[in-house]
Amino acid sequence: MKISGRAYPPRPHLPPPLHLVIYDIVLSSLQDFSVEQSVKAEQCLFLSIIEFKRPQLSALRWSYKLGFKFEREEQLHKGRTAILGTRMCASHKPMPKPTFRKQGSYPQNVDLPPILPKKKKKPFPIPLKKMKQAARQDKKLAEMGIEKPLDPPKNGLLVPDLIPVAYHVLDAWKILIKGVAQLLHVVPVYACSECSEVHVAQAGHQIKDCKGRTSGKRQSFHSWIKGSINDILIPIESYHLYDPFGRRIKHESRFQYDRIPAIMELCIQAGVDIPEYPSRRRTKPIRMIGRKMIDNGGNVEEPKPCRSANPSSLVDLDTHGASLRFPPPLPADVPRIAQETMDAYEVVRLGVTRLMKKYTVKACGYCSEVHVGPWGHNVKLCGEFKHQWRDGKHGWQDAIVEEVFPPNYVWHARDPKGPPLRSALKRFYGKVPAVVELCLQAGAKIPARYIPMMRLDIVVPDTEESNLVA
Repeated sequence: MKISGRAYPPRPHLPPPLHLVIYDIVLSSLQDFSVEQSVKAEQCLFLSIIEFKRPQLSALRWSYKLGFKFEREEQLHKGRTAILGTRMCASHKPMPKPTFRKQGSYPQNVDLPPILPKKKKKPFPIPLKKMKQAARQDKKLAEMGIEKPLDPPKNGLLVPDLIPVAYHVLDAWKILIKGVAQLLHVVPVYACSECSEVHVAQAGHQIKDCKGRTSGKRQSFHSWIKGSINDILIPIESYHLYDPFGRRIKHESRFQYDRIPAIMELCIQAGVDIPEYPSRRRTKPIRMIGRKMIDNGGNVEEPKPCRSANPSSLVDLDTHGASLRFPPPLPADVPRIAQETMDAYEVVRLGVTRLMKKYTVKACGYCSEVHVGPWGHNVKLCGEFKHQWRDGKHGWQDAIVEEVFPPNYVWHARDPKGPPLRSALKRFYGKVPAVVELCLQAGAKIPARYIPMMRLDIVVPDTEESNLVA
């Protein structure tokens, strides 16, 4: 039972003495206790248990929970009670710290994104324990002959609330491609000819982290060349399917399907209608028992794609040759274009995140291949770690947003026209997505979520002082 008593002024940063608390509880609260008696009829023994519980004692910088338990053993002899002994138990436990956090607040600094090893499979985005638990439930329903409950879009139907989101993502994707292509005429971008490193500044950095084939001859320095839009927006393509729940793509028939940007294919399956790339719209849901599909509405022959009267609308969705399609902007329009590009980047990122929460996207656990659909294809083109053991087949698993829309992190240059970044001061620099760094140097205001990774509050020392920094 909880009791209340006087509180003695504690010492700073230390709890009050234990004997004072015991004295306080016993004297002031002997009337408030709970007694549980158990009687043994054979030996006439009485066991009285008195429990004292104090929920929390708090001081300046400490808080803890204190509890007491008294046990008294009695014996009945000739109508009188004789006390055989008394035992006391006390517990002193610290209170757990609150885990709440203010909404909208960001940490001061965050760790840089980790670089996953190529000679190891990617981690599963969903814990393996949860996947096994879901598989056991599906197997149990299949053994009883019960259909698997499916909600849109898992049953082949569209989600009406996500159709406007898909159109907004596709429109923002066009603005993003156009804005990056125009900013490349103003802000210099460099790419390494041996690896995937990209740097946005007046000159390439001098950080020794090149992993190319001839990096040993250059002491791990990068071999810089002029970058393109594909270095900023990494092209991730996927096969376009008329019916994602139909036949799988085989290795021999892979040339019969078009390769389009994965974001574009995701928007098409979410409800966007493009005449050049038709998609099947079901009116009746599919039915499944376990992993077996018992009713998919039949296989329908794919219609021939219609040729649009305005082919430029389809070209605007691809990054190929975008720098040649758009001329350099006027100097007065550069900040406005940079801000529009930054806003479009956030719309695409948030929209893809919402769509991928409902629509299934698969990614290879070894390479960068992505497939939009309930299951992956059977094309044998994986050439990464241990591909010989898999006969070139991909190791499909659930994809994450960074695999469909890669951020492509680059080093943040505080002074793009200043001295190049050095390898000795690498731990003092921050990183940011390439599109964000490009828009920042063009005059855009970046969202607050990217500031912690840029490490703007860290003072970069001189090379001679770097060894003296803790």
